[in-house]
Amino acid sequence: MFKRILIANRGEIAVRVIRACRELGIETVAVFSEADRTALHVKEADYAYPIGPPPARESYLVIARILAAARQSGADAIHPGYGFLAENPEFARRCAAENIVFIGPSPEAMEQMGDKVAARTLMQKAKVPVVPGSGGVLDTADEVVDVCNRIGFPVMLKAAAGGGGKGMRLVHKAEELPSALRAVRSEAKSSFGDDRMYVEKYVTKPRHVEVQVMADQFGNTVHVFERECSIQRRHQKVIEESPSPAIDDRIRNEMGRVAVQAAKAVRYVGAGTIEFLVDADRHFYFLEMNTRIQVEHPVTEMITGVDLVKTQIEVAAGKPLPFRQEDLTVRGHAIECRIYAEDPYNNFFPSPGKIAFLQPPGGIGVRDDSGVYSGFEVSVHYDPIISKLVAWGGSRDEAIHRMRRALEEYSIHGLVTNLAFHRWVLHHPRFLSGDFDTNFIPQEFHAFKAAAESPQRDAALTAAALAQRDRELERGARMATAVPHRRSLWRDTARREGLRS
Repeated sequence: MFKRILIANRGEIAVRVIRACRELGIETVAVFSEADRTALHVKEADYAYPIGPPPARESYLVIARILAAARQSGADAIHPGYGFLAENPEFARRCAAENIVFIGPSPEAMEQMGDKVAARTLMQKAKVPVVPGSGGVLDTADEVVDVCNRIGFPVMLKAAAGGGGKGMRLVHKAEELPSALRAVRSEAKSSFGDDRMYVEKYVTKPRHVEVQVMADQFGNTVHVFERECSIQRRHQKVIEESPSPAIDDRIRNEMGRVAVQAAKAVRYVGAGTIEFLVDADRHFYFLEMNTRIQVEHPVTEMITGVDLVKTQIEVAAGKPLPFRQEDLTVRGHAIECRIYAEDPYNNFFPSPGKIAFLQPPGGIGVRDDSGVYSGFEVSVHYDPIISKLVAWGGSRDEAIHRMRRALEEYSIHGLVTNLAFHRWVLHHPRFLSGDFDTNFIPQEFHAFKAAAESPQRDAALTAAALAQRDRELERGARMATAVPHRRSLWRDTARREGLRS
């Protein structure tokens, strides 16, 4: 097993990896930008090293600085988390050259699955169903038109190197193609440095369902069931759950089998996710593979009891999977709400700032994965996620009621959050019935805004709520300056070794 792991990330995922390492008896090394000097992952790690200015391109994305910190700290492995360098094959190669284990798949697997066109071609060879579309990259506008006319509208224009909801446009008719094509190429070039693109048929009433896979270095590959990820804004997931309310056991088993088949096609090792689109008739199609741990991995952990991050680390250390497919079962239901510092009334615009007071919910079946605390500044430089709130129940109905209770308990002041949005979704009839798809927010969100802006709201109740908010803000500000944080082991160790900056 590893002695010391550097986490090449920040925020809640860095804290999550630190906790897994601590349970395995592994020392941890945090890296931090100037904006994150007082971040929670820095406080929790055994050692911590500065890596540059706040912009990610000058710190968390600089491979040389990450590797310098690894060498200086004596780390024998690096966990990339998700985002930043997690799916960068060059980073994995540089780690190998430094004799440092990259906790993830091979660079070759990342390259094969990171290029969406190459991945489609590979999956077709592996007999994995893919959405009808172009056979490869389309170089000219005429080629795009020809494919669209062949498969019929509506279509999705997609960047070959896309991800995270960027570099894609839905096109309903031929007249929209020229502007959509320009927009996709421009966004792809600026976001990924690669403006190659392809076309897929738009799946009617699509559901986004993904399957967690795990594989070791001895050829053992299993699936750890599916996650429903259809509640999205601008192609970004905001609520996930497992198991999917749209999938029965027959489809679940078939999707799991196909996901394992897809992972084996690239000789995958580690934790990964095969993402599918599911149409109204419950036919499923390969969408992409994420070659890393996912943001929403906690819902899978809650329904299976499998610690995916610890398993990921053990596999990277050369251990075989500690379970077989037949050992894995679904127990109950779990839902995750991503709590963001963003304004749902203003098109989910980011709302960074200082957290005056934070009190997350607790109780049976509730888990809050967070990287912030009272007094912490949510930076303008990074994704404004505050935490991932997860609720487990013996049934979907119990999980929903438990999540409602947790959302009501969640107390955060000093900045705008999307808590009200989550409460609205958890009471919506379509969500409760399970009858929704990726168009849920575009189709239904206007009702949320209308209700919030309704002149029929009780004025006295509103005034009372505002007064209570002001009292809690004042109390939160006092607590933020009065409550000390837990002393960090790395501070003492770094001071002794002269490593503090």
